[in-house]
Amino acid sequence: MVFKCKMCDATLPVNPGERVITCEYCGSEQTLPGLGDERLLNLYDRASHYRRNNEFDKAQALYEQILEENPGDSEIYWSVILCKYGIEYVEEGRKRVPTVNRTQTDSIFDDIHYQSALKYATPEQSAVYEAEAKRIDEIQKDILAISRKEEPFDIFICYKESDEAGRRTLDSVLAADLYEILQKEGYKVFYARITLEDKFGEAYEPYIFAALQSSKVMIAVGTKPEHFEAVWVKNEWSRYLALIKNGATKTLIPAYKDMNPYDMPKEFAHLQAINMGELGFQQDLLTGIRKIFATWEESTKDASVNDESDAFVNVDGLLNRGFFSLEEKEWKLVGECFDKVLKQDKTDVRAYLGKLLVDLKVPGRNELENCPTPFDNNENYRKILMLGNEEMILFVNDALERSKAIATAALYEQTIRVYENTLFEDALLKCAEKFESFGDYKDSKVMAEKCRQRALEVVDKREYEKYQYYCSLTYEDDIEKLYAAIQFFKSVPGYRDADAKLEEFRAIYDKKYAREGGSFKAALKKNTERQRKMKASGDSSMEDMLDSFEKKATVIPYIAVGAAILIVVVMLVVMVASAYV
Repeated sequence: MVFKCKMCDATLPVNPGERVITCEYCGSEQTLPGLGDERLLNLYDRASHYRRNNEFDKAQALYEQILEENPGDSEIYWSVILCKYGIEYVEEGRKRVPTVNRTQTDSIFDDIHYQSALKYATPEQSAVYEAEAKRIDEIQKDILAISRKEEPFDIFICYKESDEAGRRTLDSVLAADLYEILQKEGYKVFYARITLEDKFGEAYEPYIFAALQSSKVMIAVGTKPEHFEAVWVKNEWSRYLALIKNGATKTLIPAYKDMNPYDMPKEFAHLQAINMGELGFQQDLLTGIRKIFATWEESTKDASVNDESDAFVNVDGLLNRGFFSLEEKEWKLVGECFDKVLKQDKTDVRAYLGKLLVDLKVPGRNELENCPTPFDNNENYRKILMLGNEEMILFVNDALERSKAIATAALYEQTIRVYENTLFEDALLKCAEKFESFGDYKDSKVMAEKCRQRALEVVDKREYEKYQYYCSLTYEDDIEKLYAAIQFFKSVPGYRDADAKLEEFRAIYDKKYAREGGSFKAALKKNTERQRKMKASGDSSMEDMLDSFEKKATVIPYIAVGAAILIVVVMLVVMVASAYV
């Protein structure tokens, strides 16, 4: 299989199994697919041919077809990314650099195809993808920064300007006529021949992107099927249709002349087209557009923001109202204000800041740095990083660092309080883990060691108190309690004098219950028979009793020790009384 360079289209000499290669002609480092199937390789070659010729929709469809059969190839996911963002590599000196022809409002780093590319990539491929994604992200941020400064448009005229010989097309002339008519009607119209004439030498994408986002109507003009399908014409109307598919309130009107309407792109099949060759088409078009704007304005009225429509919304007024309402903590109203702004302009970073404040329940911009909740995973924060200028990004990042510091301090103090007040081993061990997670913060390492040491002391104290409780059962006549003590001493061989206590309690057991069998084993057998009868009669079993004593030994050791002391005191009183007698 012969692979072509993504940047310069040169043939690449590829060795079997090679996934990263440097083109010897343009010097560009690039990744390769790992497809082994000849049919899929041919499909990949066709898709890449379309992509290099900027036919991104066709290319993406083929790449996605490959993914259906082979979903584990990182290069195919990356190729979809190149189509999504309309990446075209152009010469800059001796290098080939990417240009973005299909700007997205979302960051490339959040794109699921980019994440899948990294998931299946080799370490060498990942390094290339990450470096290239960073370049694309920087380009997109520049585009968005320029587009935010552009005034919104009402209508976008999409058409082919020049034919293959470089001559002006009839489409361009018809578009110019429409531009004049619509401008006189008071609409702000994007017509590339005039709108972009003062942008000579600049990249057009920021201005095209801004116009596509803001225009409520697109008129796609064409006199030949191939003009509608021309790369940059299709790039515009397909992106506009994608906005509509994603929920934007927009209308696309195909306008044709001197051609069969059935020869227009199949994507237009569901749209109402207009024939520019018919008498009175201009009046029909204007009537339709007026209705669209009137209907759209009516449908987007919102009482919560003084019935302002998206088309003619006062963005600054909405933003001011939103931030003022933040101070009153009217969270619902605030959210509606900022959502309204974003319907008008999805790139307005001020609205994303407002939505971030709503998410965090922070009643003002200046209060963000005092927010106790870190917000680095918040979607609106990520939008600010992608769309904001340096000042805005610096502001939210400084606030985030302050927020993290506040959260860490609060969690540290909370952990200190738990450590100082708990008597439980598990809680102390969790405190130790939490202190260790703080790293070098204050004396966290020292506190973690203290927690673990104290947990050991708690265990030792609990075991000793249990031991004392069972030792105190020497004077018990209850066979179950004596049996429980014997079982306990058997379970802790080597602990203090537990071995001696075991023999002592067995001797007591044998002595007190010799009448029931003459030995420890006989007494135990008789008690087992007694337990069976108790169980048959519905009474609590010996095991239940022993469990109860075990719990008492754990939960109320101080009571047991107190009882033992009381017994000693009583014995001393009896002894003193006997002496007087």
